[in-house]
Amino acid sequence: MLTSLRKAGSLARKTASAGQRRYLSIHEYQSMKLLNDYGIATPKSIPAKSPQEAYDVASKFGTDKLVIKAQVLAGGRGKGKFDNGFQGGVHMVESPKQAQEIAEKMIGAKLITKQTGAAGRICNAVMLAERRQPEHEYYVAVLNDRTTQGVVLVASAQGGMNIEEVAAKDPEAIITTPISFEKGLSKEEALEVAKKLGFKDAATQSEAADTFINLYRIFKEKDATQIEINPMALTTDGHVLCMDAKFGFDDNAEFRQKDVFGLRDVSQEEPSEVEAQKANLNFIKLDGSIGCLVNGAGLAMATMDVLSLHGGNPANFLDVGGGATPETVKKAFEIIVSDPKVKSIFINIFGGIMRCDYIAEGVIKAAKELNLSIPLVVRLKGTKEAEAKQMIKESGLTIIPFDSLDEAAEQAVKLAA
Repeated sequence: MLTSLRKAGSLARKTASAGQRRYLSIHEYQSMKLLNDYGIATPKSIPAKSPQEAYDVASKFGTDKLVIKAQVLAGGRGKGKFDNGFQGGVHMVESPKQAQEIAEKMIGAKLITKQTGAAGRICNAVMLAERRQPEHEYYVAVLNDRTTQGVVLVASAQGGMNIEEVAAKDPEAIITTPISFEKGLSKEEALEVAKKLGFKDAATQSEAADTFINLYRIFKEKDATQIEINPMALTTDGHVLCMDAKFGFDDNAEFRQKDVFGLRDVSQEEPSEVEAQKANLNFIKLDGSIGCLVNGAGLAMATMDVLSLHGGNPANFLDVGGGATPETVKKAFEIIVSDPKVKSIFINIFGGIMRCDYIAEGVIKAAKELNLSIPLVVRLKGTKEAEAKQMIKESGLTIIPFDSLDEAAEQAVKLAA
């Protein structure tokens, strides 16, 4: 029992965390352009969306010493493997012809990394970048900090590696500097950070300081949730460059950040989650076999906990919200049944703002129009509960009603076995 409780709690935390993700991620080549637009130096980087374009881009660089990177929104690209057997999403190239050959193996294939899962993610573009030799690598990030309840600049002289491991092994290696939201980072504060990181001369200290200042400008002006530069490098020719960048942007700011959100690449996202978002459904795909349709995020997590306690695994987190209509419910069903792993569906509705009869109407309509053959367990409590139960009874459909959450969850698990 204790193991089941731990499993359920872990699932709820995982889903809560996923449900609270409020950020847009953009590709590396888009990140590089954004940095350049704010006067932040990077290696020259140009995207290509076809093998021929990769050849043309490489031909115009003025050097054959380039790097080609698969543009996929996932970490661990260098150690990843494409579904066509090609190994690695990051390669050194010595000629335009080689760039074309590698691009041909990357573009259109799915890259599988430790972050993508077994399905991988499609590579629609590559980025070609000049090679710049780092003398030393640093870590820099601008993010919101719960402790100070404000924005901080986080920096370390131990860049190019997992910063969590650095923080665990050597906490003193992490330099955290609070930033005034209104005033930003002053040149004096930024120079102090550069000196602490070990930049020796005035020129490189100033370059690093300007980078820190401009990173905060992006953070504030573009409604970012996090900016991570790993590594920022001091090159052998004495310049400070951002070699790689990872951005997150607040979804709540989409209305005023049209240019940033216009960069969204839905091919990198779970298709069912994209469809759900269009219908204003809060949906997260999971790995189980029990489809869930619930109103309210808290009840949705509690529902998944109960399923887990009975040995089941939810196939999704789906909160239809308080303003769902029969049409919204039908769309939710379409998304749930599109998952071939779903063996039973559990509907758990508490009718407060949401009327149970609306849910019942949507369920009956969806079941008939979709010729639903998957067992359907329904628990309806609250506003218009009696009317909803009567509608289900008169529908002639095989819908299994319950009043008890525990009993309903147990039955949904049995039907999915």
